[in-house]
Amino acid sequence: MNDISMNRRQWLATGAAAASSVWLPPAFAQGTWPNKPLRLVVPFAPGGSSEIVARAIAGEMAKTIGQNVFVENKPGAAGNIAMQEVANNSDEHSFILGHIGTLAVNPFIFPKLPYDADRDFAPITLISKVPSLYVVHPDLPVQNLKEFVAYAKARPGQLNYGSAGNGSAGHLAFEYLKMVSGTFMLHVPYRGTGPMLTDLMAGRLQAASVGAPALLAFIKAGKLRCIATGTAERLPQLPDVPTVAEQGYKGFEMTQWYGLLAPKKWSKPNIDKLELEAIKAARGSAVKDKLSQETALAVGNTGKEFDAFIKAEKVRWKAVIERAQIKPDGLS
Repeated sequence: MNDISMNRRQWLATGAAAASSVWLPPAFAQGTWPNKPLRLVVPFAPGGSSEIVARAIAGEMAKTIGQNVFVENKPGAAGNIAMQEVANNSDEHSFILGHIGTLAVNPFIFPKLPYDADRDFAPITLISKVPSLYVVHPDLPVQNLKEFVAYAKARPGQLNYGSAGNGSAGHLAFEYLKMVSGTFMLHVPYRGTGPMLTDLMAGRLQAASVGAPALLAFIKAGKLRCIATGTAERLPQLPDVPTVAEQGYKGFEMTQWYGLLAPKKWSKPNIDKLELEAIKAARGSAVKDKLSQETALAVGNTGKEFDAFIKAEKVRWKAVIERAQIKPDGLS
């Protein structure tokens, strides 16, 4: 080999090495999304079923999506603050935990919302359905729903029940019960399930309806008494607690639900990848086992199926809201 050929090869090798060291934007250099940790926003205060469900799915998604997925609680205005912030976020790394309240209730109780769930968000997957439980403070002299209804009817307007806020799942669940049982109790809205449970266990409230994951530990510890479940059948975790339907209200059923949504302005490949990874996580044994321990049912359907589910729930709860005349905080 002559010197000219050798020099030419050395020059080509040097040029290739130099080209490989040229800086490229992260997305181009990696060829994949996400390029930084993903933020899953929970539109409620810590301590409720929403946080339990969010952390279960986030932990599993982080194992396969290529980045950490961290949960951020952002409460306020019945979830509207978080929904607006995520809808306006443009970095394609912030998505949100959707909920019966923000998706199927708020459109009917607020005269104007800072977001449009249909226009601004792409449904990703329905993660979980959560049974609603009806609980009372242990000092209340009732052991079941029949006794509670009789106690409340004898004291109209004297009992207080709490919820995570006006239009929350707990608010709907108790208004639904009030309608079918013909009772009158006062509603005390809080900014999240955690603060409400603190007051309930302290005796400043008499009753509440909350998703099972946030209640089981307190029920088992004797800090709260479960008088009924909102499920169609008894729960294996609470086999001695009859359903609302069993106690005289045939056909009664109440469950909360949680799913993931991403801003619709995300690029379609990124939405598709988020959906793929979220479904994989929700259907996996780790999430199923975790949610089962918390008395929640894992689902993991497609974005299209979740979209159809949301539409059906909006029809259902619009009727309840109109009958109960539910209004957001500050409006009458």
